[in-house]
Amino acid sequence: RDFYMVLRNTLMLNVYSLIFGFPVPIVLAILINEVHNRIFKRTVQSLLYIPHFISWVVLGGIWISLLSPSTGVVNTVLNKVFGIKPIYFLADKFWWPIMFVISGIWQGAGWGTIIYLAAITSIDENLYEAAIIDGATRLQRVLYITIPGIMSTIVVLLILRSGSILRNGFEQIFLMYSPLVYDVADVFETYTYRVGLQEGRFSYATAVGMFQSIVGLILIWTTNAFARKYDVGGLW
Repeated sequence: RDFYMVLRNTLMLNVYSLIFGFPVPIVLAILINEVHNRIFKRTVQSLLYIPHFISWVVLGGIWISLLSPSTGVVNTVLNKVFGIKPIYFLADKFWWPIMFVISGIWQGAGWGTIIYLAAITSIDENLYEAAIIDGATRLQRVLYITIPGIMSTIVVLLILRSGSILRNGFEQIFLMYSPLVYDVADVFETYTYRVGLQEGRFSYATAVGMFQSIVGLILIWTTNAFARKYDVGGLW
């Protein structure tokens, strides 16, 4: 009876993360690549990378503290500057998905940036020099050299991301959600945890996990087929 709710939440949160989160490391990598001040560049890179190497237990605690309605920095600023009353971000069905997406971007953007920066460094520098001689602007160099040069990497990561469309990450959601937002926050991982471990329905939880794996395999296969059809690369 909970299947459609859990499936809707899982897909909704993943689609939101894909739309708003997937382009962020691409944009950050391009921006960092355009920075020529080495000290500033290394500082920004370090600040972006740090959250990826910190446990979600720590990040979740930081996030909860920041969003606290009584002592959180976010609510304090909103109240002092804009006169807005405290908002229960993690107990509100409207705000919870937004906070989930933002926290995911905060934690994962740095790692994606490393991958795209590595891909950018493989682009032939002669292409940029020729474009400068021909009068191409910085934006034109990004649009016609940088992005096409890393397109194969983007496609591969998109394929892998599509395969995990039914997996949101247990730790992140488990640390941030509560019964007040189950209607928008309960996904397959948290549902399996409650049903399988807390209620002892191991066979049912196994069936849920099998469903996730089969759908993930189908999505990877389908996305890879589209990538090969339109000649933009693929996993195989």
